[in-house]
Amino acid sequence: MKNALVLILALVIVVYSTIPTCAQDPAPQQPTAEELAKQKAELEKNAYRLLDQVIDEAQSLRLPENRVRLQINAADLLWNHNQERARSLFSQASDGVAEMARNVNNQPQGNQRAFPQQQDRRSFALRQELVLAAARHDAALAYQLLAATKSPTPIPNQPVDSRNPRQQVNLDDSLEQTLLGRIAAIDPKLAAQNAEQMMEKGQFPRTLGEVINQLTKQDPEAGAKLADKTVKRIQAANLLTNNDAGNLAQQLINAGPRLPAPANTSPSPDPKTTQSSGRGPVLDQSAYTELLSTVIDAALKATPQAQNNQRAVPGQRGPGGGGPNRGGAGQVVNNQPTPPTDAQIEQNNARRLIGGLQSALPSIDLYLPARASAVRQKLSELGLADTTRANFAQAMTSLQQGNVTADTMVQAAAVAPQPLQARMYQQAAIKALEDGNTEQARQIANDHLQAPARDSVMQRIEFKEIAKKADATRLDEIRQSVARLTSDTDKVSLLLQVAGDLQKDNPKGQLQVLEEARQIISHKAVNYDQFEDQLRVARAFADVDPAKSFEVLEPGITQLNELLSAASVLSGFEVNIFRDGEMTMTNQGGNGLNSTITRYGQELSLLAKTDFGRSETLAGRFQFTEPRIMARLSIIQGALGVQSVSQPNINVIRNLGGGGFVVRPPN
Repeated sequence: MKNALVLILALVIVVYSTIPTCAQDPAPQQPTAEELAKQKAELEKNAYRLLDQVIDEAQSLRLPENRVRLQINAADLLWNHNQERARSLFSQASDGVAEMARNVNNQPQGNQRAFPQQQDRRSFALRQELVLAAARHDAALAYQLLAATKSPTPIPNQPVDSRNPRQQVNLDDSLEQTLLGRIAAIDPKLAAQNAEQMMEKGQFPRTLGEVINQLTKQDPEAGAKLADKTVKRIQAANLLTNNDAGNLAQQLINAGPRLPAPANTSPSPDPKTTQSSGRGPVLDQSAYTELLSTVIDAALKATPQAQNNQRAVPGQRGPGGGGPNRGGAGQVVNNQPTPPTDAQIEQNNARRLIGGLQSALPSIDLYLPARASAVRQKLSELGLADTTRANFAQAMTSLQQGNVTADTMVQAAAVAPQPLQARMYQQAAIKALEDGNTEQARQIANDHLQAPARDSVMQRIEFKEIAKKADATRLDEIRQSVARLTSDTDKVSLLLQVAGDLQKDNPKGQLQVLEEARQIISHKAVNYDQFEDQLRVARAFADVDPAKSFEVLEPGITQLNELLSAASVLSGFEVNIFRDGEMTMTNQGGNGLNSTITRYGQELSLLAKTDFGRSETLAGRFQFTEPRIMARLSIIQGALGVQSVSQPNINVIRNLGGGGFVVRPPN
């Protein structure tokens, strides 16, 4: 009997000890620092192995720009691993760019597939990629490549500066100015030296503010000296005839003064008196005030436009000119517009400067109060007293500085130009929704939007509210809501939103919802939007079941192979994706197929961190060499944590007039 009681007691202890295990899965054990280091080392090893294969495979590429672009990307990726080989690849790419430039004028006149101007622009684009990629690592090398790849002849049909039709924008100078700003981050003293040399030649690089800021971080005294030299050079120039000097002056003024930091605290500029160009204040208060006074002197020379002036030269804000019998600026004589006179150009620039001072009025009130009245009077005299533009500029500054909330976006929309308001209000409503404030999103939509934009926001609000109800007892209701939608994209959007809300509390329900989304997209895409739906579902699976993510991607690659084969056959007839039998490799889109291939590469690069081998295998399923290389490069870049050299680091507002109002935070 005693033995029986002991046995029963032991069984009870065993049963109770197993209850927590059955009721709740144990938390996954986090990898140790040593294990993470091993995983990273293995990932990098695989990435460099695959990069060797890509470099070898690229030998079969026929288009010079494809070979050069591959060499640039490979050199950038190899720099920290094998600098000698990286330099060699940069050198090969430089030779390729120079050769492309030399061959521009040797193209057959009857070859309709390769116009010299197009070829020249392609070589310049590659030159820019090459120089800026090298600037990530070695400033001296970047300048060597800049000199080695300079075209012997100017690029034809360069864009014209809209403020001075006599002055063409020099693309070589523009690239050198961009390079100056890039190298400031890695070698500010060299950048400062080059900037001074450019100013001595009468140039005013637009990236001088970046150079001064970077130099000040490293050597405050040297930064102050360069800032002082810059202001004196601008003051010595004629701001009404020197566009570059005027542009730089306005940029430095708009950035506001660099305010001294209070003791034991970090600098915190007063947002009421400091406007930002997105790169931060550059000049100290004394230098800023001097430059502001110089700009005011030039701006006050502006006079109202004569009422009988004819239409201005396209792109100009200034006056047109005399009547049709006098051949004034903007008049067509012998089918050519007559350029403006020197006096007209000076007035155009004076009006531009005074207009730019609208946003600087708070600074003028603070630092030059005696001149504020004259500036306001001149603005009124020229019909520029409306503060809408200045208010909008301030609102944009707030957003660019990272103060992105639904409220700040609404404030920006309220003072935005009419064509932009609807788009900005829509994005404000979406921001409120993303922040979980459905009532604010609904109010913004009802108060400021018209159909169909209002209906689109309301639908997203409905999706969000349905997703909040996502528990086991409400899944049937969610399915009914999905069934009522007519668009597969809307169905996928709702299911992915629900899946996201289920992730924390009901992972099994999350997988179930994702499977339903997968069923919706489990067919051949009939347009690029459906490809994107497939990619969205694959991305959602990546965090919870990577194997399913691979399964979603594989049929899409098969279909892309079919589309690429068809495009190859039709090349020159209905589509022009291929040239000389080869697809141009770029990760910046340009056409639907190219963009979709890039997106597949991006998804594979994310999955490679979980299963490098399967990502590599799936990238190898592309039958054409070019997309296969593109996908593999994406995987390598993801594994090494390197951003593509062709992809700009955009952290400002873009697409204001087109497809959307997007604020991208800094990386």
